[in-house]
Amino acid sequence: MSFRILGTGSALPEKVVTNDDLSRMVETSDEWITKRVGVKERRVCTTETVTDLGAAAAKAALENAGVRAEELDLIIAPTISADTISPGLGGMVQNRLGASCPAFDMNVACPGFLFGLEVAAGFFARKAVKKALVVSSERISGLLNWQDRGTCCIFGDGAGAAVLGEGDGYLASELHTKGGDDIISIPTAWNNSPFYERPPQESFIHMQGQETYKFAVTSMVNDIRSVLSKAGISGEQVKAVIPHQANYRIIQEARRRLPEIGPEKFFVNIDRVGNTSSASEPILLDELNRAGALQPGDYVVLSAFGGGLSSAACVIRW
Repeated sequence: MSFRILGTGSALPEKVVTNDDLSRMVETSDEWITKRVGVKERRVCTTETVTDLGAAAAKAALENAGVRAEELDLIIAPTISADTISPGLGGMVQNRLGASCPAFDMNVACPGFLFGLEVAAGFFARKAVKKALVVSSERISGLLNWQDRGTCCIFGDGAGAAVLGEGDGYLASELHTKGGDDIISIPTAWNNSPFYERPPQESFIHMQGQETYKFAVTSMVNDIRSVLSKAGISGEQVKAVIPHQANYRIIQEARRRLPEIGPEKFFVNIDRVGNTSSASEPILLDELNRAGALQPGDYVVLSAFGGGLSSAACVIRW
């Protein structure tokens, strides 16, 4: 036994920041950002917290699933930007929902939601839970150097969630980590100790663009092919591919290298929400679900990559 997805939810901050807005803050332009990244606008928190967004997405998912918070046996919260180190996002969302189940955070950067699904699958396989919530929420705007056009134009804030129940809809998965901080890193500013002698680092996202691009394309192509093989299905049978919304050029190149899957099956919303890290896939999944684009029995492929360096993919039968 694995699980099936009972419902989805998402939440975005109210404030919209366009490329033209950014061009007044940093040396860039709408043409430059659109051509290199594919983002036209993104949502950015002003008063909303990571917990606010996560709780809103979770409530929407529960309502969509027809499940009460008291029925949850587990909450898994992938994030790299929780409001507090402790309590974590999972515990804060549990409190907001009025649930009483175990809850914990996961930090796997952008592939976090997919890693969270894999962890949840283990609980279902052991028959330890009947209903679980995986909720990813991120306020990446607080981790950016807003004078660095190489990163500040890419990201946005948001949250996505899925309620899981008993079933056999989780068909195959692939997880990878290649440890190191040489390509993507976000240093922590834990500088309170009077005994620590190393100089403090600024808590900004540091990213080597070209190396990230190469890793992302290769990982997406290899991971998707692997999970299709494990699930025993062909690219023609896939209804939708939900790729991590990091860069439209990455998605385009991966799509080109996967001709067995029709290009129209790769969905994007990066133009409207940017890269929301671990919330990227569940936000887009919720959009497709609520648009009626997914029908029972459809095969859905999710793929993600990011800091770690880590990557993941899975096949879900809707």
